[in-house]
Amino acid sequence: MSQVLDVTGAVLVLLGSVLSLVAGIGLVRLPDLLTRMHAATKPQVLGLVLVTGGLALVLRDGSTTLLLGLVVVAQLLTIPVASHMVARASWRGGQVRHDLLDVDELTGSSTLQEDRGAP
Repeated sequence: MSQVLDVTGAVLVLLGSVLSLVAGIGLVRLPDLLTRMHAATKPQVLGLVLVTGGLALVLRDGSTTLLLGLVVVAQLLTIPVASHMVARASWRGGQVRHDLLDVDELTGSSTLQEDRGAP
């Protein structure tokens, strides 16, 4: 049973590392601020959850697992709020490319195909 937990933990750590790598590549390759922020938050948080889950399976220590759980909870609470604040500040500062937005809820304008014919 111990060997199965070790292998499962190693796979989770590897998957989490790959997701974090993809998030880093997305930060460099994606075209605009909002898509880069998406790449910085979603896969990075899932990668962190997988890595910490893998570490908890490999280490199998109660206090370490509790600490890893606190790290995950802190990230799940702070990253969406920080991302929202950066996006809002960027929109106000004129850093968002409005031509790439389907819906801009901050100005109330919509460029979706079904909304284009509406008065």
